[in-house]
Amino acid sequence: MTARADRLRSRLADSLLYLCIDARRHLDEQARAEGWTGEFPALRRDVTAAVTGGVDVVQLRDKNSPGEQEYGPLEAGHELRALAVMREICDESGALLAVNDRADVAVASGADVLHVGQDDLPVEWARRIVGDDVVIGLSCHAPAEVDAAAGHPDLDYFCTGPVWPTPTKPGRHAPGLDLVRHAAELDAATPWFAIGGIDAGTLPEVLDAGARRAVVVRAITEAEDPAAAARRLRAALNR
Repeated sequence: MTARADRLRSRLADSLLYLCIDARRHLDEQARAEGWTGEFPALRRDVTAAVTGGVDVVQLRDKNSPGEQEYGPLEAGHELRALAVMREICDESGALLAVNDRADVAVASGADVLHVGQDDLPVEWARRIVGDDVVIGLSCHAPAEVDAAAGHPDLDYFCTGPVWPTPTKPGRHAPGLDLVRHAAELDAATPWFAIGGIDAGTLPEVLDAGARRAVVVRAITEAEDPAAAARRLRAALNR
């Protein structure tokens, strides 16, 4: 592997707090009123706050977002521009930049991470497209999926969940803490994150079930003070 590949995987291994965030298009007018400028000002504001608070990985995921409902799907060109805003912030902070689903967008944006689901592009094909210099992660919703992910040669991490139902994945069955416990019992060398309905109030249960890393959405994006919310979550994960 290249030096970049080694650096990214080392950074991933040290990562504890992972944020999925939409493009924040529905909040752009508010952000401009607060003095934030340029394209995607609310995204710039909120990603800056998140990484300031200790978020290690930031993924752009606009599916089912208020912005998508108001303005329609985020087209690839707009997604690349949003990722360019995030790339600048991540480079300054040392956070990893993640793309959801789209291997082509991951390559075009220079992202560090590509995250795919069980019904997305197969991991083997994703690896052929992005090469070794991009970290690949996979969502897992059942014990058999976790078992397969833990031993997959093309995967760098996986997620277990949803732990609790979440509007980010409407209609998705939540396998709960049992799947977190299953992943913990594997004691896999592959890093993994718990995901789904996790916030400062529920995180202790997730940690007690054996997780060391967590993915959050609303716990930061809907917080009155996103940086402070990220700091609280990071402190709990550092225990």
